[in-house]
Amino acid sequence: MDEVTYKNRREDASLKLFVVLSKAARTLSDLAQNDMVRYGLNPTEFATLELLYHRGQQPLQKIGERILLTSGSITYVVNNLEKKGYLKRIRSEHDRRVTYAQITKQGKGLLSDIFPEHWKEIDEFMAGLTEEEKEQAIRLIKKLGLYAEKLKDL
Repeated sequence: MDEVTYKNRREDASLKLFVVLSKAARTLSDLAQNDMVRYGLNPTEFATLELLYHRGQQPLQKIGERILLTSGSITYVVNNLEKKGYLKRIRSEHDRRVTYAQITKQGKGLLSDIFPEHWKEIDEFMAGLTEEEKEQAIRLIKKLGLYAEKLKDL
């Protein structure tokens, strides 16, 4: 590769944005995961409980779609959370093929205890930006994500 081509690549805004966004996402994700494990939960367990806590009971397949897990993975996560007493399965009365996950009283108690502290941690991770910059970043990253989503469908 000649020097001009390499220099153009290094200065390319698309490539630079991709690298910066990827590194920032990885670092922020690592920080959030480190916080989650303090509570004895892995990230997918935490995300599942958080979804059920805020949105109520959900069909198992919808949980997988919402937190980006395969059906095999969601079964594993639900099994683990059920063993810990944080959720229970409920068969649909209308369709025997559908099973719901519902957070238990113990699961609600856990999330009620840890979520405010977790929220503070996330707020601290994001303190590098002003509120206005956060709003701007949300708009821009969402716009980028929606555009990328369209490309997947082509």
